[in-house]
Amino acid sequence: MMEDVIARINELAKKAKTEGLTPAELSERDGLRRIYLDAVRANLTAQLDNTYIVDEQGNKRKLQKKQ
Repeated sequence: MMEDVIARINELAKKAKTEGLTPAELSERDGLRRIYLDAVRANLTAQLDNTYIVDEQGNKRKLQKKQ
């Protein structure tokens, strides 16, 4: 699914450079970009949730979220 979103974003970017986009296409592009960014953030969050810090004594602890 994400490959389809990226491909469509790239198509719209190419069209924007050559011809310009209609208001409907601008709206579609913005929505697709939001979907892509949300997916990237979710993947990064999942990766950081499974990341551990190991100190000098060999103790493992999870990363803490900043407050």
